[in-house]
Amino acid sequence: MTPADQSHLRILKILDAEPDISQRELAQRLGVSLGKTNYLLLALLAKGYIKAGNFLRARDKLKYAYVLSPEGLAAKLRLTRNYLARKEQEYEALRAEIETIRAGLEHKPCTPGQQGHEASEPGTVK
Repeated sequence: MTPADQSHLRILKILDAEPDISQRELAQRLGVSLGKTNYLLLALLAKGYIKAGNFLRARDKLKYAYVLSPEGLAAKLRLTRNYLARKEQEYEALRAEIETIRAGLEHKPCTPGQQGHEASEPGTVK
């Protein structure tokens, strides 16, 4: 998953839950600049993943609502599946590495000067 895909997935998740979020609030949630947020939203609009509608928020002020299109919902699902598959692979690799390290520690004898497996009282010397 590319960094752009990761950003798109995060935005699609947020917009799905909060379609009336402002670009400024979205930028803060993403931890990126307002300009970058605008750029990412324009990319999602160009791909047809979101639709932007405006309405009057207060007197003479327009606010946008971002709604996921059917293509956007499908993209969110696809990106989420890809993200989950990658994280599961990372988890399995990490679990295997931990098992290998533990097995190596179990078969390695302690030499003088190294701490053993048993705990000692604080302030005592072995």
